[in-house]
Amino acid sequence: MDVSHGPVVPTAHAVSALRPLPRDAVSLRPESLLGGWQARNVAATLPHCVDQLDAYGNLANLRRVTGDDGSFRGFWFADSDVYKTLEAAFWAGSADGFVADAAALLEKAQDEDGYLDSYYQVDNRDKQWSELHFSHEMYCAGHLFQAAVAAARSAAGDPAAQQVLQVARRFADLLVRRFAASPDVDGHPEVETALVELYRVTGHRPYLDLAAHFVENRGHGVLGEGRFGPRYFQDHAAVKAAEEVTGHVVRQVYLLAGAVDVAVETGDLELLAAAERLWDSALASRTYITGGQGSRHRDEAYGDPYELPPDRAYAESCAAIGSFQWAWRLLLATGRPGYADEMERLLYNGIAGSTGVDGVSFFYSNPLQLRTGHDGSHEDAPSQRLSWYSCACCPPNLARLMASLDSYAATGDPAGLQLHLYTAGTFRAGGHTVEVQTRYPWDETITVTITEVGPGPWTLSLRVPAWCGDARLTVNGELVVAEAGYVRLTRTWLVGDRVELILVMLPRLMAAHPRVDAVRGAAAVVRGPIVHCLEHADAPAGVPFEDLELDSSAPLQVSRDPGGLAPVQLRIPLRARPTDTPHLYRPLPAPARVTPPVIVSAIPYFLWANREPGPMRVFIPLSER
Repeated sequence: MDVSHGPVVPTAHAVSALRPLPRDAVSLRPESLLGGWQARNVAATLPHCVDQLDAYGNLANLRRVTGDDGSFRGFWFADSDVYKTLEAAFWAGSADGFVADAAALLEKAQDEDGYLDSYYQVDNRDKQWSELHFSHEMYCAGHLFQAAVAAARSAAGDPAAQQVLQVARRFADLLVRRFAASPDVDGHPEVETALVELYRVTGHRPYLDLAAHFVENRGHGVLGEGRFGPRYFQDHAAVKAAEEVTGHVVRQVYLLAGAVDVAVETGDLELLAAAERLWDSALASRTYITGGQGSRHRDEAYGDPYELPPDRAYAESCAAIGSFQWAWRLLLATGRPGYADEMERLLYNGIAGSTGVDGVSFFYSNPLQLRTGHDGSHEDAPSQRLSWYSCACCPPNLARLMASLDSYAATGDPAGLQLHLYTAGTFRAGGHTVEVQTRYPWDETITVTITEVGPGPWTLSLRVPAWCGDARLTVNGELVVAEAGYVRLTRTWLVGDRVELILVMLPRLMAAHPRVDAVRGAAAVVRGPIVHCLEHADAPAGVPFEDLELDSSAPLQVSRDPGGLAPVQLRIPLRARPTDTPHLYRPLPAPARVTPPVIVSAIPYFLWANREPGPMRVFIPLSER
């Protein structure tokens, strides 16, 4: 059994350019941004999720299966939130009482044949496996399997971990018996990647074969039309034949993460190429500047190419997490730096913005603009983060990602170490240990010190993001050429050797492609990997928020406030657009603009909505003079 690893560990024979580090080879400093998020997750988010499972009836639903009274509460896939929280608890090594109680409950609730789904075990037994387009039965099973993987890799000797793994295997064996020769698939992909990882933990080949079977079965229309058509279910085209991402975003990215897992374990390079082609499709015309995806609330879906309205952005938190997972698998498979660049963009923007600074409030969707007077009374489009949702898929998903965040910072093998996400911490590979000191992404400098050395030459690889046009690298004070991609430093290292990488972070204005009609004539303010926004609390008083324009002729400035909401903010020049007409439409030319610019702060997008409710925007209209 492969223990002491994170959520994704390709086998030795997999088509994989990079190898994840064991979790005990990585230690993130709690004072760093990533380490701080992970510590906040343990202290606040995870206990909050456990409490909500009780408050909203998720655990009570499972207890009903064991004989407790009461009616089913919540959505029919409510079990999945239990499994995601359980996975987070295993990765975090905390919430021991919850882990033991949940493991015992799952074992007791499981049917003799391995079936486990509380919605279909009491009131709807006659409907088991009969409404796969709708039921999420295998989706829930997949999250159970991922909790079991976390149990096996983080607490292999613990009785509760063994219980969860046994429960998961009995359910997985049932899926193999029932679906190995069936054309059926689940309406919500997720089980594919979970089955591959369960195979990687156990070595049981039928789990991998079933995952490959499910991926191959997509695109044959077995799920029917449903309300939104087969694209919604990812059942409109075979994965290898699809030319562009489409349909329900979370379903799409979960399916493609699983497709990459299947591809690398089976050596199916055509399937891997398809996943890369669809990745390129998403980034070319269907991804927000924050990394978020999904522009349609109606079906939680991708829109048309360049359909990226900021105020109507759905950009679901789970979609960002799924895209991050897809990118990680592509990075492991190919070693290409663009996938790490996108992981960074997602993490600091599309994902980080989903959780409040308190760790117990969350966004389900992540708009890039909130208008003055927005009605945020409904949870589908609130003005601020909420403590929970009726469909609570996002909070425990965020908890499990943050609990395993250390698994994604670096890769390594006996020949070297590759640093992908810069954060203060300690990393070990191939007998070498390095200490990383940095306040990235607030500061530009990353210092790597060799603290332990193994035998022979060894390669340290540092990522220079594509956004950085001026990177400066020295080794023991000697200048080394550093261009976008990975800089690979191979030598016989000595204890005390020091590498310093400076990623110059000049503030810059970013405009969208001209076909993105919704933000034509507007610009976003970005520094390093972090997208900034203008929030009402920083806007000049007495001027309607929507009448503010960015003066692109004046310079952007960096402001530091160590004790503020953001340690680093940008100071941007704004003008007030004249509004001397009461009419909705007016003839051109517009009246002359004479207002002088006012310098205000723009905060990192991921920190918006941590003050009182009010308007916000990422793309700010550009003034004409």
